[in-house]
Amino acid sequence: MVTLYRAISILFDIIEFLILVRIIFSFLRIGPYNPVGRFIFEMTEPILGPIRELIYKLGIDTGMFDFSPLIAVLLFQIILSFLRAILI
Repeated sequence: MVTLYRAISILFDIIEFLILVRIIFSFLRIGPYNPVGRFIFEMTEPILGPIRELIYKLGIDTGMFDFSPLIAVLLFQIILSFLRAILI
């Protein structure tokens, strides 16, 4: 069970890294038309898109800021802590 937890932990680390790179790319204005930007966008949008929709449906006005990456990372950490309690 420890190996399963470790594999999931590594997967979450990779996804969190890609989200961080996407945040940095947004500050540097590297768009999704750049091949690397496109790859990052395609890997992170299935996670960030639904969270963004949920924020919108809840009626939370965040202005020009997108808090979906922060919420995604927090959710990954919560899920990982639950898995740690169950699997280890």
